[in-house]
Amino acid sequence: MSENNTLPGGWTVYHDLSAEDKVIFDEALKGFVGVHYLPYSVSTQVVAGTNYRFKCTASIPPSDVVWEVIIEIFKPLTGDPHIVSITRI
Repeated sequence: MSENNTLPGGWTVYHDLSAEDKVIFDEALKGFVGVHYLPYSVSTQVVAGTNYRFKCTASIPPSDVVWEVIIEIFKPLTGDPHIVSITRI
């Protein structure tokens, strides 16, 4: 199923981040310290706002250890996006 044929309320397939996706990610993680997250793909779900699931690599500098996570972010119709959960995969 392509991104444009997603069922209402369904999640899109994971795809490369757009400039807008990156802005949402950066806004939600503004001021977040400790772990460095680098998003590489995203899936979205339109509800009363938009849910985002960002697949990311994670690391704690200066360590070379890297793992993957999914960061779920909610962007309400009005207001700022915020982190809902961070899950190690």
